[in-house]
Order: sequence, then structure tokens, then C-alpha cells
Amino acid sequence: MALGRLTDTSGKMLDSSERVRYNRQLLIPDFGEEGQKKIKGSHVVIAGVGGLGCASATYLTAAGVGHITVIDYDVVELSNLNRQVLYGDEDIGTKKVVVAQKKLSKLNPTVEITPMHAEITEQNISRLIDGAQVVVDGLDTKDARLVVNSACVQQKIPYIYGGVSRLRGMITTIIPGETPCLACFNPEGPRGRGVLGVTPAIIANLQALETIKLIMGHNPSLAGKLLVFNGNNAQFRVYDIEKNERCAVCSQGLLS
Repeated sequence: MALGRLTDTSGKMLDSSERVRYNRQLLIPDFGEEGQKKIKGSHVVIAGVGGLGCASATYLTAAGVGHITVIDYDVVELSNLNRQVLYGDEDIGTKKVVVAQKKLSKLNPTVEITPMHAEITEQNISRLIDGAQVVVDGLDTKDARLVVNSACVQQKIPYIYGGVSRLRGMITTIIPGETPCLACFNPEGPRGRGVLGVTPAIIANLQALETIKLIMGHNPSLAGKLLVFNGNNAQFRVYDIEKNERCAVCSQGLLS
């Protein structure tokens, strides 16, 4: 699978404290110091820092992604706290990206966290995701996701979609030019209001895993596939999804 922009590991040597911090990752076969240097040299954008974005940001920060941009336009509300684990009562009324930057930097001071307090639009999305190796979906509306999807296709940046509701969730990894994009199959997402806090955590951690695999140059498991999780019976199902050759976003004519 192609990565939108190759991770530049020149000058990204690990210091002694990083070798201790990431010791358990360095022990993983086919990972090691070279893999950690790729992670350190990467830039990931997380679009939306709600239930999904809080969890994916936490584990990507802990893993040592060198630069993470978090984008959100909301402030913390009491009703967020059952699932948006970066926030507490003391943060209510504060911009989410400001709190996220503070908490994530405390978790791992070696990671550069860039907060972007912005509402995602067709006019600003290209600028917001510029320079990213991967964009991770933490959004909660279909329209915003389609805007991000279109920009990722145009800029050839992998986009990892995630959606949750109640005890259900779904995820797919979109590789521009290789897999269907979000507009090809336009998933409705899990239906129903409300969400149990652990549901976005499950989906977001799979998003983080796919992100790290992409950065490492490993094949993502969910490229061209839709994983659907049902927490009611603890079942995971994986479906093949097909490219729409007439897709207005990712058809060959528009990508060439």
C-alpha cells in the first residue's frame, strides 16, 4: 500500500530516554529502532477530538508519533465526559483542542501537538491536512467526513474512517488510488442515538493501529474492507467493499 508522503527519518535518532519509553515497542519483531524512527518522523492529523479522536490521539501520542495535529471547533461539555477521555469537569467550557494539547503533551512531551480550533470546511480542509502522512477520522457528521475524504483523495493522503453509535462501530482504511473512498459506498454509519463510552475507544484504537501500520510501511488490514463491530454480542465482521468506477471523488479521471 502506498503512503501519501514518505516518512523522513533523517535526523530522527532516538535518545536514551526514548529507547526506555518505547522499549516494549522496540522489542516487537519487524519493528525495532528503525520502525520507531519512522513513527517519530511522522505527522498525523486527527479530525475531531471527541470520543474517537480522544482515544486515537492518546495512543498515537503514547506510541511516539512525532507530530500530531488535532482539529476541533467545540468546547468541552459535561455530556462529553462519558467517552471523551482527555477531558474532566475542570475543562468544561474550554476549547477541546486546547485541553487536548495540554493533556497529550503531558502524556508524552517528545511529541509535537498542534491544536487547530477550526470548523472543517471545503475552503480550509486542504490547508488543515497539508503535510500529513495519515488523517484519522474523529468526526460525528457525514458531511464533514465527506469533505475530509475528498481532500485526502486529492492530496493522496490515507484516511481512516470510523463511526460509532450505541454499542456498534465501523472502520475502514482508505488509500487514494488503491481502495474505494468514502464517497464510493457512503456508509450511513451505525444507527441510533447515544453511545456507550467504550465503543469509540474500541474503534479508535483500531484506527490507531492502522495508522501505525501505514507509517511503518506495513499493509493496513482494513484497506478495501469495512470492519463492523457489534458490542451487543461482541462480534466483529469484515466485509469487502468495492470501488465505484463512476465515483465523482476518486474516479480515475479525477485522480490523474
